[in-house]
Amino acid sequence: MSKQQRALVIGGSLGGLFAANLLQAIGWHVEVFERVADDLATRGAGIGTHDELFSVMRRLGIAIDASIGVEVRQRICLDHSGKVLHEVALSQMMTAWARIYRPLKDLLPVAQYHFGMNLERVEEDADGITAIFDDGSTARGDLLIAADGIRSSVRARVLPEAQPKYAGYIAWRGVVDESAVSAETHAAIFERYAFGLPVGEMMLAYPVPGRDNDVRPGRRSYNFVWYRPVDFNTELPRLATDATGHCHGVSIPPPLITRKVIAEMRAQAKALLAPQICEIVERAPQPFFQAIFDLESPRMTVGRVALLGDAAFVARPHVGMGVTKAALDAQCLAQCIAGAPGDLFAALARYDRERRLFGTRVVARSRRLGAYIEAQLKPPELRTAEECDQRPEVVLREIGAKLANISELTAPA
Repeated sequence: MSKQQRALVIGGSLGGLFAANLLQAIGWHVEVFERVADDLATRGAGIGTHDELFSVMRRLGIAIDASIGVEVRQRICLDHSGKVLHEVALSQMMTAWARIYRPLKDLLPVAQYHFGMNLERVEEDADGITAIFDDGSTARGDLLIAADGIRSSVRARVLPEAQPKYAGYIAWRGVVDESAVSAETHAAIFERYAFGLPVGEMMLAYPVPGRDNDVRPGRRSYNFVWYRPVDFNTELPRLATDATGHCHGVSIPPPLITRKVIAEMRAQAKALLAPQICEIVERAPQPFFQAIFDLESPRMTVGRVALLGDAAFVARPHVGMGVTKAALDAQCLAQCIAGAPGDLFAALARYDRERRLFGTRVVARSRRLGAYIEAQLKPPELRTAEECDQRPEVVLREIGAKLANISELTAPA
């Protein structure tokens, strides 16, 4: 009888949990190591979904029902006065990050998920791979999966040339309880996916599950994401500097964003966006921002290391499939391993071929969708026709489009 194969998953967020559960389902023993010391269920924000994401969850035995999210059936674009410029019928399920995380986490035996584990290095030999953590502990396996996100410590060691690239803009985000939304604004936008398109910018707003993932009317939330061009060397450091004068680099904890910066953002929203959307921005108790990066790795496997999700490729959020991409990466990895029993390296080679192609394509699409925002930092005379195109009928159709409908991602190699 052959010994049970072991996988070490570095990163206990969604991609890592998909990989762990799918490998466990084909008979592997899996250990997950998460750097953060506490449960991640309170983290994350609103996300769009795809049928392919739900298919992977069902494969794991997770029930998908009406509690999974809030369905929107119409997209509208509002001008500064609040008038509808364009609308399109398009059904999509909007959910919360934690609503996907919780059932995935609950599937994995508690003893196989380790919090507060910061990877220091990996050592590989002919018989396996060892993860060494900064507390001196080690773990040994046949395969190590890097699912530790855009700043992957694993990728930094095995593919140091693969670095995130700043896209030229940030995303302001916030969420407000349904009960805090006025009746007028609720009637105008709450059941819809609302867009605002000031020149060179993009605002999205949509309903998501509320506290404790509640999807009952009156207990839901409304989420906004506002993409704005920001110079990396001047404006971004100012936004990321707290009240003591300390700059936090490209990412600052939300409570440390200064009142002045938030007041400026809200004033700019009032000057540029529809009053219905401005109300959401004004009433969101803790807005925060994230700098937008993209990332392409030249390979998804190095020896016994497999990169997965955002550790391998990061597409700008306009495609709305970061979680779906991670789930599909994990599904492909498990299928490749199951299809090549006893030949891990053949399985990894196939995984690299199939998922690297998809990753390259989805990053290219996301760059195209965000090109007009990125181009705002260029002189107008240097902008291409594509970089000037932000027609509502194009934006509303392509942002977060259904994967099955995007030929550039689904076409054969």
